[in-house]
Amino acid sequence: MKQLLVAGVDEAGCGPLAGPVVTAAVILDCNHVIDGLADSKRLTEKKRQQLDQEIRTHALCFSIGRAEVLEIDQLNILQATLLAMQRAVAGLAQRPEKILVDGNRLPQFPCKAEAIVGGDALVPEISAASIIAKVYRDSLMKDLHRQYPQYGFDSNKGYPTRKHREALIKHGATPCHRQSFAPVRNVLFTN
Repeated sequence: MKQLLVAGVDEAGCGPLAGPVVTAAVILDCNHVIDGLADSKRLTEKKRQQLDQEIRTHALCFSIGRAEVLEIDQLNILQATLLAMQRAVAGLAQRPEKILVDGNRLPQFPCKAEAIVGGDALVPEISAASIIAKVYRDSLMKDLHRQYPQYGFDSNKGYPTRKHREALIKHGATPCHRQSFAPVRNVLFTN
């Protein structure tokens, strides 16, 4: 019997003050069950990395979409995230017959789609997308940390921790900071 091609889609990085928003789309292989799939935020970094490798090896296909800082500032974070989701789905090697997205908003897709609140904890395809997106984005933020170590991107991943906010005040914003986000905007216009 032919497998229904269902793509799970999720994002990582809507809330941070810096870096792109990253999405992933994953179509799992029904003949290869991946144990341990869950919401990426509930997994340890080591477990996420292990599952990331297993998903990349055994999924029918996966794709990563991004919206860059400039797009986030121009469009707003919601619209940039929806755009990144469309890019992830468009990059899949196989065309899905149905798309399941974590959350309550859907971009335009070329097939039937459904938004599922809490889907990253309920739907294996969305859990897999959550893991791929988070591992990829965390790696990007570690790269940015090497460029801008004073902001602590290796640990805070761009989120507005106290250390990050203090570094923003002390050092100002970098090109990877989202100028449309209030803590960054406030620093830009008070310096």
